[in-house]
Amino acid sequence: MTDRTSSEGKRAERRLGLLLIAPAALLMLAVTAYPICYAIWLSVQKYSFASPQDRQFVWFDNYVTVLSDRYWWSALVVTLVITVISVLIELVLGLALALVMHRTIFGRGVVRTAVLIPYGIVTVAASYSWYYAWTPGTGYLANLLPAGSAPLTQQIPSLAVVILAEVWKTTPFMALLLLAGLALVPDDLLKAAQVDGANGWSRLIRVTVPIMKPAILVALLFRTLDAFRIFDNIYVLTSGSNNTGSVSILGTTICSRPSTWGLARPSAC
Repeated sequence: MTDRTSSEGKRAERRLGLLLIAPAALLMLAVTAYPICYAIWLSVQKYSFASPQDRQFVWFDNYVTVLSDRYWWSALVVTLVITVISVLIELVLGLALALVMHRTIFGRGVVRTAVLIPYGIVTVAASYSWYYAWTPGTGYLANLLPAGSAPLTQQIPSLAVVILAEVWKTTPFMALLLLAGLALVPDDLLKAAQVDGANGWSRLIRVTVPIMKPAILVALLFRTLDAFRIFDNIYVLTSGSNNTGSVSILGTTICSRPSTWGLARPSAC
């Protein structure tokens, strides 16, 4: 009788849980699942803004066009390079900042506020500050380079500046997420490791990081998704010139011109 009552209670809890999440699930389906499915449906059609009623089902021709376009592969490589390098740098710097903010005793609020200031600045405004800083003749950073240097006119230096701007802007966000993970590390465990003779590096690698693994994975997921969508910094700093355009830049270039919707043609670039 007790087992039956317990089983019924668990089923009731599950039903209650499903009822509670049902509104949120339906809302997510409405605002995410439907647009995604509709976009996929449009991607297998030839669709023109000029004649929206004249749709032509082309199966996978649009995908073949995109995957055979060198502009797409160039943009994808640039996006991956920026994403991987910037996220890895942000992870290291973010963890260092999180450790500083976590261990700061005096002025903790001031330290955290100062660290988070770059993340609070509008991305476009921050991008323009980097643009003017690297402009030859007027930029204070450009003046540190040899005469005649113009980093924003070459691919590799331009990508380096874009990555630098990304790291400066979003490292505080990574630090904030990792700081939440540091709060999960028990001080008693760190003290026990110290008593056992573990130095600071060993405690970080063998104790702190393993416990923070869920927070680290969440931070990496959020930042990777965000970095892959990079648009503002590239648009302001280079406008995608010198082979620095990302996937978002390429998509915007195509969609902003009166061509076909869902068909990435080389002529549209």
